[in-house]
Amino acid sequence: MKKYIPNTLTSFNLICGIIGIIQAFNGDIKIAVTLIWLAGLFDFLDGFAARLLKVSSEIGKQLDSLADMVTFGVLPSIVMYLLIRDYSSSEFLPFIAIIIAVFSALRLAKFNIDERQSSGFIGLPTPATALFVSSLPFILEKDFMLSYNAYIDIVLAIISVILSILMVAELPLLALKFKNFSWIDNKSRFIFLTVSVLLMVTFQLVSVPIIIIAYVIISVIDNRRASTV
Repeated sequence: MKKYIPNTLTSFNLICGIIGIIQAFNGDIKIAVTLIWLAGLFDFLDGFAARLLKVSSEIGKQLDSLADMVTFGVLPSIVMYLLIRDYSSSEFLPFIAIIIAVFSALRLAKFNIDERQSSGFIGLPTPATALFVSSLPFILEKDFMLSYNAYIDIVLAIISVILSILMVAELPLLALKFKNFSWIDNKSRFIFLTVSVLLMVTFQLVSVPIIIIAYVIISVIDNRRASTV
């Protein structure tokens, strides 16, 4: 029975994505993005279970990508569409959010055939993009955003494009997988996790975009350091 455990967890990821899409169209965006976070937990657990039980399979890999496409590609795209629509007077601008789903599909397809990504990532992972988008409904309701209401739709459209480009960019990024816990081998990972915890404790959900940006910056610095050693 243990060989079915990872795929079952992946299926829960997919279920979260489907329910999230339904909730988003019902107007419950906060519930939809909460399901993104829950799906992220299942996405972590399915890989962890597969490694722990030593039951990795090709079908599991493909199922994981299909689930991620729905939960971390289509759902964030819909959330972004609804956010832009709520703040925009343009009939067409909200459709720019579709680019997130399209580039998520490209990102996942590249990941499945790119042998370079066994120990790291090339391009921003789709869960990171989804987490970035999932924080926006909570940030937009903050008081400090009130003075920017006239420009929020444009900013959200620009964010959609930037996140999409980062997903397919030839940009080496850290994978948060610890083969051991030595400081020398995992310096960048420890720094990133420490910064993330401090930001989350201090700024709560507002810190999520900052954490994603920090992830990219620390990865770039780590890659340059490694290339000069």
